[in-house]
Amino acid sequence: MAAIDTIAKAPPGPTWLFALAAVVGAVALAVLFGVQHLHAAVLIFIGAAAGAIARRALAHHSTNIFLQPFGAALIAGVVGALAARYELSSSLRLVAVCPCMVLVPGPHFLNGMLDLIRGRINLGATRLIYAVLVVVAISVGLLLGLALLGVSLPVDPVGRTVPLWHDVIAAGLAVACYSVFFSTPLRMLPWPVVVGTVAHALRWVGLIVFGASAATGAFVACLIVGVILAPVSRRWHMPFTAIGFASVVSMMPGVFMFRVASGLVHLIHGLRTSELMDATVVDGSVTILIIFAMSFGLIVPKLMIDYFSEKVTETES
Repeated sequence: MAAIDTIAKAPPGPTWLFALAAVVGAVALAVLFGVQHLHAAVLIFIGAAAGAIARRALAHHSTNIFLQPFGAALIAGVVGALAARYELSSSLRLVAVCPCMVLVPGPHFLNGMLDLIRGRINLGATRLIYAVLVVVAISVGLLLGLALLGVSLPVDPVGRTVPLWHDVIAAGLAVACYSVFFSTPLRMLPWPVVVGTVAHALRWVGLIVFGASAATGAFVACLIVGVILAPVSRRWHMPFTAIGFASVVSMMPGVFMFRVASGLVHLIHGLRTSELMDATVVDGSVTILIIFAMSFGLIVPKLMIDYFSEKVTETES
């Protein structure tokens, strides 16, 4: 469990660097989802910065691994609710959602799937349970912050189409910020940034040009990342989890997770409209499909390259 606890805590390093990574990552994700107004980006910046500072402060006063993401998400929800109340953001609620996206424990979802495939059932199940509980903490904080001012997440589409160059630049910034969260050494940083940017570009082409689904686009992008970075990590002794997952973790379906949580809350309160039920089921299905697609896209090349490399080593010896 020690390895799991390390990402629950705020990563090492100065607070200003951690906060800067949080705000740049949140704004970059907003660009990927099609933020349209500068004032909305400024509010996302403020919400993410306040959340990052709150996480560092909470880390000094409590060892509870769920309090930090809950507190940061609560702040983001309040900021997003104020933006919605005073019509400072679009109906997509990006001001509230994007600061929460950087809190999603994507590596644990992907690592958990890798452990399950390798037969490490107990460890894989533990990672997945932990990741789900963190998402629950984030969702509760986000929805509570929104509910304080009578605002909820919409059933609208989760994003808008953005130009390719917007997507590529924002993706590169997001990958770099996630690498800071994972305490990636500076010498390793170019690999996830470059490969992640290329993967995002190919994903954009698949989604926009060829009309592929979100899960298919994520699978193709992750497959490319796995094929390139698995041998790189093996050749230069770099941890695959650091450079591989950082390259694609910005593709994690955090928005869909939050919408599922919001939909379930509304269903519990009796808002059983067919549109709401259909949207909740679809969002849940998309979430599961994307996580599976990303996991297999990364894991299959890694397992195959490790297998054949070990065979070559045995033959040479």
